[in-house]
Amino acid sequence: AQPEAQLTRRLRDSLHDVLQRLQAGQVLLASVGSVSPFVGLFGTVWGIYHAMMGISAEGSVSIDKVAGPVGEALIMTAAGLAVAIPAVLAYNVFGKMVSACEADLEGFAHDLREALLGPGTSRRERD
Repeated sequence: AQPEAQLTRRLRDSLHDVLQRLQAGQVLLASVGSVSPFVGLFGTVWGIYHAMMGISAEGSVSIDKVAGPVGEALIMTAAGLAVAIPAVLAYNVFGKMVSACEADLEGFAHDLREALLGPGTSRRERD
């Protein structure tokens, strides 16, 4: 293989490996951010279900039979949001940082290739 092609391939592979490591935690953050509200909603439905079961078992409605389970249900909703919101914010912040790092690394790889092979060896400059 030509030295130019080999260097280009190695730089591209190295850049790809570094970006994969930088993006590794983003999948987890995205998953937590998207699933947490549903976990909170499930807890809400479960709590309201228990409130309704308490009402049906008693045969009469009283605020103390409803307030406890509904309050617990709302706590589950808040807990889901308390986990989801920071996860989504962190995902966005890290995504922006990774994008900036990617641009810097691509520029460095281009400059390094040009320094090793000489100016005018980039594909864009030849075409």
